[in-house]
Amino acid sequence: MIKKALRQQLREIMARLSPTELHERSVRACCRLAETPEYERAEIIMVFLSLPAEIDTTPLVHRAWRDRKRVLAPKVSWEQRRMLPIEIRSLGNDVRESPLGLREPAEGVPIPVADIDLIIVPGLGFDRLGNRIGRGRGFYDRFLAHRDWQGVAGGLAFQEQVVDHVPVSEHDMQVDMLVTDAEVVRFGP
Repeated sequence: MIKKALRQQLREIMARLSPTELHERSVRACCRLAETPEYERAEIIMVFLSLPAEIDTTPLVHRAWRDRKRVLAPKVSWEQRRMLPIEIRSLGNDVRESPLGLREPAEGVPIPVADIDLIIVPGLGFDRLGNRIGRGRGFYDRFLAHRDWQGVAGGLAFQEQVVDHVPVSEHDMQVDMLVTDAEVVRFGP
């Protein structure tokens, strides 16, 4: 299946979830992630700020603050075609909606990529080899390929977003683990 068709199929799956189901299953997935050793070891976590039809990362952000972790969120620099990791201390004043409808840090100084221990990566879908399919702009692929970063990349999704095969290109980056509302899967050596 080509990427465009797979993206559409996965969007349709997500659109069928009721707001209540999306919330309850998001809480379950975020709790499962917070119980992993990768999360427990991490001092600095970068978390995507979810869109309405995505798994909701709000429970994870609040849990990380309760656990005294530094929480970063990506701010997109469209001119540079890259993401900047900015610390957030609230989901109120520290976050704004971008012109393209993304929730991102309102302002702040980028944190060095090398300091990030765990990056929670969004995806429309993932396979059991650690491949992911995003929205097609490559921001996370470029970010994960950063030469100074040595942390863990974790996908966060619902079980229906796990597919048999994600078509990949040479620039596509894999995640090290995938956490869903039903399981944790680790990839690699």
